[in-house]
Amino acid sequence: MIIPVITIDGASGVGKGTVSSRVAKHFNWHILDSGAIYRILALTAIKNKIALDDEIELAISAINLDLNFKALEELRTEECAAAASKVAALAKVREALLARQRACRVAPGLVADGRDMGTIVFPDAKIKIFLTATAEERAQRRYKQLKEKGINAKLSDIVIDITERDKRDRTRSIAPCRAADDAFIIDTTNLSIDQVVAQIINL
Repeated sequence: MIIPVITIDGASGVGKGTVSSRVAKHFNWHILDSGAIYRILALTAIKNKIALDDEIELAISAINLDLNFKALEELRTEECAAAASKVAALAKVREALLARQRACRVAPGLVADGRDMGTIVFPDAKIKIFLTATAEERAQRRYKQLKEKGINAKLSDIVIDITERDKRDRTRSIAPCRAADDAFIIDTTNLSIDQVVAQIINL
């Protein structure tokens, strides 16, 4: 029996995490937040003073990575997100984490959230979703999240950060962030979470 997978890919701030968790809950399936794995690796590297371009050391860390990480707030900082984007561009790091991500495919099914779930990690998934939204809308969402947490941030800085991260994720030579040829593309700019989730469940 082939265990079903729904892949939900897209750039930072398009709503992948919230949408994926809601879809997984609807079907009572498991969820893979691949971005969190790269954030855990980035945070581990920062704490252990491993340079973010030291591919060999980072790959070794990736193989031995403890994924039972509890400090979620640390993973959600802008510093951690930027560092994760850098380590995710390294071929040996992605290779080291590929098998661990594929091992998450267990019954009754999996919703996989990331940037290359439909193109690289689970290319045989029957339902592939690619979420998009304008950089300005994504920056507004991030700004609102930070303000709600009492964190001071400048909207203009967030727009710059998102734009730079988009370029890095799209242009990297290994597993760039792009829609699979057979993916359904949903622009979330003017949609609510409920509307996006409903579209995916309908598919």
